[in-house]
Amino acid sequence: VMKRAVAYLQPYIEEEKSGGSSNGKIVLATVKGDVHDIGKNIVGVVLQCNNFEIIDLGVMVSCETILKTAREVGADIIGLSGLITPSLDEMVHVAKEMERQGFTLPLLIGGATTSKAHTAVKIEQNYSEPVVYVSNASRAVGVAQSLLSPELKPAFVARIDKEYEIAREQHARKQPRAKPVSLAHARANRHQLDWIGYQPPKPREPGVQKFENVPISVLRPYIDWTPFFLSWELAGKYPRILQDEIIGEEATKLFADANAMLDKLEQDQSVRCAGVIGLFPANAVGDSIEVYSDESRREVKKVLHHLRQQSEKQGFPNYCLADYVAPKESGQPDWIGAFAVTGGIGEEAIAKAYKADLDDYNAILIQAVCDRLAEAFAEYLHEQVRKVHWGYAPAEALSNEELIRENYQGIRPAPGYPACPEHTEKGSIWELLEVEQAIGMQLTESYAMWPGAAVSGWYFSHPDSKYFAVAQIQQDQVEDYAARKGMTLAEAERWLAPNLG
Repeated sequence: VMKRAVAYLQPYIEEEKSGGSSNGKIVLATVKGDVHDIGKNIVGVVLQCNNFEIIDLGVMVSCETILKTAREVGADIIGLSGLITPSLDEMVHVAKEMERQGFTLPLLIGGATTSKAHTAVKIEQNYSEPVVYVSNASRAVGVAQSLLSPELKPAFVARIDKEYEIAREQHARKQPRAKPVSLAHARANRHQLDWIGYQPPKPREPGVQKFENVPISVLRPYIDWTPFFLSWELAGKYPRILQDEIIGEEATKLFADANAMLDKLEQDQSVRCAGVIGLFPANAVGDSIEVYSDESRREVKKVLHHLRQQSEKQGFPNYCLADYVAPKESGQPDWIGAFAVTGGIGEEAIAKAYKADLDDYNAILIQAVCDRLAEAFAEYLHEQVRKVHWGYAPAEALSNEELIRENYQGIRPAPGYPACPEHTEKGSIWELLEVEQAIGMQLTESYAMWPGAAVSGWYFSHPDSKYFAVAQIQQDQVEDYAARKGMTLAEAERWLAPNLG
């Protein structure tokens, strides 16, 4: 639908804009430090199709550039997007700067980590003009029209103000589901694993290995398509979504276009997939993990810092990822793995070429497809690690559905996600694997990965290892973490903000 709509409407949109009759001028940007923009791009296309003039500044855009551009072009609205949690702080900063500089434009907030509650509690109170959380692209047009209509705006803003007031009250009254406990109490209730009767597996191929130009044909069978449809705001589980009574027809067309794109990429090799893994001697020391330079384990190469669940548990441990690596005092030599992969080397240039050709649909499609390739690469490489490189599950034979359900031994948690929510730990992956030198992947100042179609994380092999959410932590753990990381308390509080309630 979008493909046809954009192609058909573009000449009329351009003609109306040249005649000065657009519905309004909107500056969109993914904030500084963040590289993700699929959602923003979809919002931009939907707004364009409804005769709004869009000035899309792209990704990693500084507050200064956003506000300077808004003044220069005479914007009617500013829209901010972000995917990673540090982007939330940057959005707060932009709102404060808009207030300080006397802006009178509405501010739209969107992206995967944003929410109505965060907008109401953290952002809206820093800016006198309307700040509106936009949950999806389909809402963007109605929100923009309401904000720019003299007739509709007063009632719309009053309703948003009331919703935010309720959201703040609910946030203030919110109690943790479980009673918080001290860090000492949580550590006393750690996951007690048997390190006497269990022998951690030694990797068959220890050290760092690079994988360049992995064929798309190898990765395609590992694609999980459900998130692909969600990125287009088509909710439903693959493959059932293709038969859905309401959206099945459009989902089928989108699926066909995505596979045609994959066929093209496979044939012309215009996008490259590259990755790097490392398997290192390691042992746990408290809630941290020491990674050693070699098997003598005399020299600590890097210390990895993890967080522990800090709520009262009945019949369950207070989990921490360090629990899944043999404690140093056990005398058991254990190992840990790290990985970084991208499915998007070359994707940016292709997306820009499509945009220059006014083909927004395929510009977004290439991004969404490369995101899926990166995730597929991570799945494929983890399987290879289990079966070959670490080799603790050589006989594993799982279908893609079983892989998606994680029916395998071990886990691959990623910094920034619930089990290890603090983003700066990605820096340790980059140092251990020399990622940038190996395959060109970079980290932004907010620890977003570039290219955006990328995945990185840790490999744990223990059969009892599982995913969990650290969730809310207490001040004693923040102070402990700051000391372990060598951060100031203020720095630790900034990076741990999503876990501080």
